[in-house]
Amino acid sequence: MKIAVAAELAPVKTIIPVLEKLNAEIIGLAHGNGAEELLTPYCSEIYSIGQGRGAGARKRSNSKIGYLVMKDILKTVQAIRGNGIDLLITCGNAGDVRKGLSAANLLKIPTLHIEQDIYNPIEMIAFADVVTAPSQEYKNYLKNEYAIKNIKNIGGYPMASFVDKMRLMDKNKLKDAYGVDEFILVALGGDLKSEQIPELIRIIESLDKTTLIAPFRFERNYVKSLISPHISSKIKVLDGFVDLPSIMNASDLLIYGAGMGITIEAGVLRVPSIKIAGFHTKHASVDLARELGIGVVKLENIPYEIGNVQLSDGLKMVKNAEKSVDSLLSIINNFEDLKKSKSGFISLKKIWNARSEFR
Repeated sequence: MKIAVAAELAPVKTIIPVLEKLNAEIIGLAHGNGAEELLTPYCSEIYSIGQGRGAGARKRSNSKIGYLVMKDILKTVQAIRGNGIDLLITCGNAGDVRKGLSAANLLKIPTLHIEQDIYNPIEMIAFADVVTAPSQEYKNYLKNEYAIKNIKNIGGYPMASFVDKMRLMDKNKLKDAYGVDEFILVALGGDLKSEQIPELIRIIESLDKTTLIAPFRFERNYVKSLISPHISSKIKVLDGFVDLPSIMNASDLLIYGAGMGITIEAGVLRVPSIKIAGFHTKHASVDLARELGIGVVKLENIPYEIGNVQLSDGLKMVKNAEKSVDSLLSIINNFEDLKKSKSGFISLKKIWNARSEFR
C-alpha cells in the first residue's frame, strides 16, 4: 500500500502514531513550518505544498488568495500524480486539507480525513470518502449539522499518544538555555486576532513575571514592538520554530490562545494552563479544555484566574488515544470495504455557511 499524508505541524502529530504501526510506503505532503521535519523519518519522499497565512500577515484580496490556493493545489497534484497512491490522509481544518483533498479528488484517489475541530471543519471534508470523529457525540454533530455521511467514531485523539511518547528536553537544561528559572509560557495561536495582541501584552506585563512568548502565527518583531521598555528584560519573544512541548513542560504556567494541538499537549503533560477565550467560542478544543480541567478565560480576567489554575489531567485521553490509533489502522486496512458515496455539495454549502461566522 502507498499512502500520501497532507498535513501541517499539529495534524502531523495526530497522524504519526498511525504511521508508526502502518505497513505502507508513505509520501509526505508538508504544509508550513515544522511538518517536514516530523514527517521525514516515516516518508520515502516529501514535497512542500505551500504555507499557511499567519494571523499577522499582510492581508490579501480574495482573488489573490484564490490564485495562491489553486497554485498550491496544482503543486499537490504534481507531487502525487503517477505515484500510485492508494489513499490520501488529511487532518485539521486548514489549507493543507483543502489542497490535499482537492488534488486527490481531481486524481480520483481515495481519501480519509481525521476530523477534530468538529464545529469549524474545512469545507472540503464534504468530498472525503471517510471522515472520522473522536466520539459518538461529535459523529452525530457532523452528521446532523453538516450532513456528513460516512463518519467513523474512533473514540479519541491519536495525537495524545504522540505527545505521551515524546522525548522532552531536561527541564533544568532548558531553563539554562533560555536564561530563566520560574516562568510563564504564552502561546499566540490561531484563536487570537491581531487586534487582541496589544491588550494581551499589557496583561502579561501587569503580571510582572518572567515570561516566554511563542508568537506562532504572529510576526515576532511585531510582538516585540508591543513590549514596554521598562519590563522588556522580563519578557522574551521566542524566535522561529521551537520545541514548544519541552518549554511547556518546564513552565510554571501556560497561557494560550490556540486550538486542539496545544490543548492536547497541555493535557498530556499535565501543565497548569489557561486557555484564552478567543473568537472560536464554540470549538472542540474548548470542550476538551474543560474536560481536562483547563480554564477558558476572557483576556481581561486572566490576572484574576492565575491563583485558581490547577494541573490539567490527560490520563484518560492518553488511554483512549491508543484505542483511536487502532481504530484508524483498522479503517485504513479495510478502506475499500468502508468507503461509500461522498457527502457532496449540500454538505460543502452547510460547512461554508457555518465557517462564515469565523471570517
